[in-house]
Amino acid sequence: MPGPRDQARGDLPRTGDPGRPSVPSGYPVDLECEIVTRAGTPMTMRPIVADDSLKLSQFHGLLSPTSVYRRYFYLHPELSAKEIGHLTEVDYVARLAMVVEHDGQLVAVGRYDRSPGTSEAEVAFVVADDYQHLGLATQLLEHLASAARRTGITVFEASVLVENRGMLDVFSHSGYPLVTTSTTGIVSVRMSIGPDERFVLMPAAPSDSPTPL
Repeated sequence: MPGPRDQARGDLPRTGDPGRPSVPSGYPVDLECEIVTRAGTPMTMRPIVADDSLKLSQFHGLLSPTSVYRRYFYLHPELSAKEIGHLTEVDYVARLAMVVEHDGQLVAVGRYDRSPGTSEAEVAFVVADDYQHLGLATQLLEHLASAARRTGITVFEASVLVENRGMLDVFSHSGYPLVTTSTTGIVSVRMSIGPDERFVLMPAAPSDSPTPL
């Protein structure tokens, strides 16, 4: 799986360029890059900013009930202003969210939230329905893991509905060692992302299995 440097194909416009959202102090410009989907479509990946509030609200509003349920574990058709503020205002160290943009719209979001006083973080992803199974969650995981390692995070944890096989495949094919446990329809994933933890990538999923997101 390509890492951030392998995927980088260019830079977003820098501060002051038209169309660029304003960025806060501490914004990690070096995490901005261009990626390419499995279908060959170029897209932009970058850290989230507070000015993404409207885009995030629109993105969430276009998700299918199934995609929303798989992300939040309950039907949640609209994000409140408080939720949008929490999701877009991050410190880029203990809390980081990366977005994927295409034609000026958000099409995927991945984030981690560090557990206070630990080297562990919870990770979560959501991809717009029309852009699923193109490898966006896979690339978001790779970039988030790279960013997390440099802050001292060594473990990602996630809770995934057992029905969400595409997301489970993202984790199982990541090349990172992981442990899973299942209870009442939810799979708990614990993944070691330390610099020496990576092993050879697993073979691609069989043709009768869902393509990872």
